Amino acid sequence: MLQIDDKLVSLDLVEKYFHCDLDSCLGACCIEGDAGAPLTEEEYEKICELLPEVYPMLTPAAQKVIEEQGPGYYDEEGDLVTSIVDGRDCVFTTYAPGGLCLCALEKAHREGKIPFFKPESCYLYPVRLKEYAGFTAVNFHKWKICKCAGILGRKKNMRAYQFLKDPLTKKFGKEWYEELAKVAGEWLKQQEEEKKG
Repeated sequence: MLQIDDKLVSLDLVEKYFHCDLDSCLGACCIEGDAGAPLTEEEYEKICELLPEVYPMLTPAAQKVIEEQGPGYYDEEGDLVTSIVDGRDCVFTTYAPGGLCLCALEKAHREGKIPFFKPESCYLYPVRLKEYAGFTAVNFHKWKICKCAGILGRKKNMRAYQFLKDPLTKKFGKEWYEELAKVAGEWLKQQEEEKKG
C-alpha cells in the first residue's frame, strides 16, 4: 500500500495496466454480478429526483423493477446499491446497436437533460473505496470481465491510476492526484531497478 494523506492506495492501482475496452467487453460491468452499483444516500436521493427524465430511456423490465422497489435497494451486506433486473442488469442499463451497454444516467447527462453524471462507484471503477476509522482504503477490484482492459492498458502503456486520473481527481482533488502520480512514478521506477538487480 502507498499512503497519500489519509488514503491508503492499493499497489495494484499503481502496478496494474488498465484501460476500459468497451469494444471487447461491451460494458459487461453494467450487467454482470449479483448486486447493483454502490450508491451513497445522497446519490440515491438525487437519482429519485431526476428519475422522470431518465425513466423513458429504460427498458420495460427495468421500469417494472423501479415501480416495485425503487431505483435502489439494500443488498445482503447492508449496502445501498442500484436495483437490478433479473438478478443481473443494472436498471439504468440501456443498449446501443451491437449490444453495447450504456448507462441511461450518463446518456441523459451527456444530452444535457440532467446535471447528475452517474454513481461515483461507476465513475471510479475498478477502484472501490472502503472507509475505516481515520483513513480511506483505495482498492483495485479484480474482475475477470475486465481482462481485456488489462490487455488494452498494457498495449497503451497505461496503468490503472493513470486511466482513472479524472475520477480520482474529482473525488480527492488535483493536488492529491498529482502526489499519487509522483509517488507511483517513483515506486514503479524503484521496482524496475530492483528487477535489473
